[in-house]
Amino acid sequence: MRVSRLYVPLALATGEQVELDDDSGHYLRTVLRLKKDDSIILFNGKGGEYACVLDEVSRKSVRVNVQSWSERSVESPLYITLGLGISRGDRMDLSVQKAVELGVNTITPIMAERCVVQFKGEKKQQRLQHWQKIVQHATEQSGRTVVPELAEVDFLQNWVSIQQGLKIFLDPYADMALNQLQPDKMKVTLLTGPEGGFTDQERTIAKASGFIPVSLGSRILRTETASIAALAAVQMLWGDFAAPAQNTEK
Repeated sequence: MRVSRLYVPLALATGEQVELDDDSGHYLRTVLRLKKDDSIILFNGKGGEYACVLDEVSRKSVRVNVQSWSERSVESPLYITLGLGISRGDRMDLSVQKAVELGVNTITPIMAERCVVQFKGEKKQQRLQHWQKIVQHATEQSGRTVVPELAEVDFLQNWVSIQQGLKIFLDPYADMALNQLQPDKMKVTLLTGPEGGFTDQERTIAKASGFIPVSLGSRILRTETASIAALAAVQMLWGDFAAPAQNTEK
């Protein structure tokens, strides 16, 4: 039987008992429906994971006994930064979720000229909190022990000017293919557009900052498909898709 994994922003140590916060306790109790003496794996994003047993599960408190620690990592040797053009609703949610599953290290939601989503007042912070939850749950599901960073929403012209490594932006009209490139110090920065794509001016801005336009083939991909395809492709070329997975548990 598969043991559920849960991210908790807590200090964890073998032999100690910890009380989960209200959100984690509610999820464990009402969604996972776990009970006293059930097993669960906790991780706090600092590497490795902890095998735990539930000591108390009630509306008042959810406590776990931390039993052992495993130095487990499923991170790719390729460090991937993703500038993700903001798209609507479920499309953006899917892009964020799959980016985490595919091993991205940092995600920055990017405001571009053709973004159909506009943030006003508190809406931006609400969306960031929503995407952060998606990042957290995708990390739990995919077996990662390090939670990818979700950066603040940024404008394209600001973001492209500070990026490093092999810098690529997806452009269906480009002549260059991914396999013609090579990452710098195992770092790749990907920039994907919103639903309407990039304007000519944005292409010029990106290229002036060292971004290389790359095509993923002859077909036009939706924004959520393009980011997923690009991440899978760079992992296959230079990351952990290129070699069998190694079991790092001790």
